[in-house]
Amino acid sequence: FTNIKRVEFKPINLSTLDALVAKTGVNEVNIDTLVAAGFVSGNDRVKILGNGTLSAALTVTAHAFSKSAEAAIVAAGGSVVKL
Repeated sequence: FTNIKRVEFKPINLSTLDALVAKTGVNEVNIDTLVAAGFVSGNDRVKILGNGTLSAALTVTAHAFSKSAEAAIVAAGGSVVKL
């Protein structure tokens, strides 16, 4: 049996976001930022996972977040926006 309504997400870890911020200096990460950096394509649905740490306050916009990622972003002083 294959679920035809399955939604597949492209996982992005907090460590990847932290490296992106260190490289580019942005304080807002959204789908366009991730596409420009080459982590996802324009058609991907993105889920932020809690592997790693954040060193800066970020506003992160994505389709889904794990509970640990959401807690880590808020704890770092940032905010979460779900699409």
